[in-house]
Amino acid sequence: MEEKREDLASILPYLPLIRRSSSSLLFWPPKAQSSLKALSLGPDISRVDSGDLLADAIADLRHSSGLSSDHGRSFSSRAADGYALFFNELMSRADSRMWFGDVIPTLARLVLRLPSLLVEHYRNADNDINGRGITGFRLLNQQEPGIVFLGQELIAALLSCAFFCLFPTSNRGKKHLPTINFDQLFASLHPKGNNSQQEQKVKCLIHYFERICQCMPTGVVSFERKVLPFEQRSNYISYPEVDFWRTSAISLCPFEAFPSGLIEDQNYEALEVDFANEYLGGGALHRGCVQEEIRFMINPELIIGMLFMPSMRKNEAIEIVGVERFSHYMGYGSSFRFMGDYLDKKQLDSFGRRKTRIIAIDALYSPRRRQYEVEGLIREVNKAYCGFFYRSKYQCCQKNFQETSSSGTHFRHNGSEAFSETDRNIAIKDGSSSRHGNGDISLPFIEDYHTNYEICHENIGIATGNWGCGAFGGDPEIKSIIQWLAASQALRPFIHYYTFGEASMQRMEEVTRWILLHGWTVGDLWSMLVEYSSQRLNGNSNLWFFSWLLPEQAARSSDVHYMSE
Repeated sequence: MEEKREDLASILPYLPLIRRSSSSLLFWPPKAQSSLKALSLGPDISRVDSGDLLADAIADLRHSSGLSSDHGRSFSSRAADGYALFFNELMSRADSRMWFGDVIPTLARLVLRLPSLLVEHYRNADNDINGRGITGFRLLNQQEPGIVFLGQELIAALLSCAFFCLFPTSNRGKKHLPTINFDQLFASLHPKGNNSQQEQKVKCLIHYFERICQCMPTGVVSFERKVLPFEQRSNYISYPEVDFWRTSAISLCPFEAFPSGLIEDQNYEALEVDFANEYLGGGALHRGCVQEEIRFMINPELIIGMLFMPSMRKNEAIEIVGVERFSHYMGYGSSFRFMGDYLDKKQLDSFGRRKTRIIAIDALYSPRRRQYEVEGLIREVNKAYCGFFYRSKYQCCQKNFQETSSSGTHFRHNGSEAFSETDRNIAIKDGSSSRHGNGDISLPFIEDYHTNYEICHENIGIATGNWGCGAFGGDPEIKSIIQWLAASQALRPFIHYYTFGEASMQRMEEVTRWILLHGWTVGDLWSMLVEYSSQRLNGNSNLWFFSWLLPEQAARSSDVHYMSE
C-alpha cells in the first residue's frame, strides 16, 4: 500500500482533490462539491442553461476549489467569451437545451465520482489484478520508464474536469507538463469566424462527451514512457552511438508506400506514429490543427496523457494503447472539419485495451542543415528507435534461441555467420548471448521477420508517414529512410508509409524496392545516408536523397559492404 500512496503523492498536486492525513481517501473541497452537486441536478436547480452562465459556473467552481488565484492564472474573460460563443451561437438551440439539460448534469455527476474512481483504481493496482503488474496513477517523470493503466470511465471523469477547467496550473511548467484545462481552447474561438478549425476541434470534444453520457465505455488505456538510457544498464538497450548503426547486420524490413489513405484508418496490426511535439499533444488544446492535434481530437482519451506526462527528452518516446476513436473528420489545418460519429470496432487485447497502438515521437523542429549532420541523424534515428523498440521481442528471440541452441541448431542472420560487434553487445546486455568453446557469440536473429513474429505471438509493424516534415521543416526523404532504419533495427516485421500525396515522395516505392532487391542491411543503408548527408553539407550535391541514390546505384552497390565494415 505504501508504494501506491507514493504514486498518489506524485500526482495529487496536479489534481483538484484533497487527501486527509496520510490516508488514500480523496475528497472534493466542500465548496466545490456543493457547486458540482448543484450542476448535477440540472438547470432547474443550478440555473445554468446558457454558455455565459456555464462560464460563470466554471469560474465559481475554480474559486471554490481554491484555483482562482492559481499564480495569477484565473479563468480569463476570453475563455468565458469562448464558452458563451460556442453554446449560445455556434451550437443549435436544440443541442444547447440537450447539453444543459442532460450532458452538463451527467458530467458533473461523473466529476463528483472522481474520488471514488481513483480510490478504486489504486485498490485494483494494490491488488495487482490478474498479476499484470498494474501500477497506480502517477506522474511519469522524464528519464523514468514506466506504464500506467487507466479505465476509460476514469479517463472520462478526468476529461470532464478538464472541460470544467478544474486542474491546478501552478508548477506544471516546472515539471515540463503541457496545458490540460480547456479554457485556452475555448478562448481561441475568438474572434468569431476567423478560427473555424478551432470550432471544429471543440465539436469533436463535445461529441465525445455526448457519447460517454449515452454509454460509458468500459475498456482500459495504457500510457507508457519509453526510455533508451544514456548510461549502460543491465538488461537494457542503451542510447545507440554511430557505430551501432554503421555496423548493424540486421536486414531491412519490408517497406510498402501508400500514396493515399491515413495512418489512423490502417487495418493492420501496426504501431501508429504520432508526429508529436516534445510536449505531448502539441497545440491540441491551443491553436494547432495538424497531424498530432487532429489525432487528439478524434481520440480524445489521448489528452489525458498531457495531465501526467512531462515533455520528452531526445532519448524518450510515449506509447499509448487502447484509446477509442469517436469522430469522423475531413481536412487538415484550416480545412479541418468534424464529420460526425465514428463507431470504433477495434478488437480488445488481454488487458481490455483496444488494439490501437499510438507512439508519440518528436522530431527536430526547423532542423535545416542540422538534419544532415551526423549528430542530427543520430538524434532522429534514435528517437524513432526508442519509439519502435519492443523489448519483449528481444526476450522472445532469446527464448527461441535458447531452445534451438540446446538442440545444436543456431540461427544465422541472412545466412551469414558474421555479426557486428554492436549486435553482439546487444545480445550480451539482454542476456541473450551464448558462448561456445571458440569464444564466438551467436545471436538470436531470425531471417524471416514474419516467422519471427509468429513465434513471438506478435506481428506488429509500423504505420507512419512524413514525420517531422511539414510545419517542422524536415526533409521527407531523409525522414522516411530514418524511420525505415529504426523499424528494421527494432525487428518490426514491416513499415507502411503514408505519403499523403507528397510529390517529393513519388519515387519512394522505386527506391525501397531497389534497396530490398539488393539485400542491404541497416548498416549499409545508414552508411549511404551518412555519405549523402556529408556531400549535401559540403556542397558536393544539391540533389534530394532518392535522386542522388538511384542514378549511381550500380556503381555504389559494389562498395556498400566495404563502406559498412
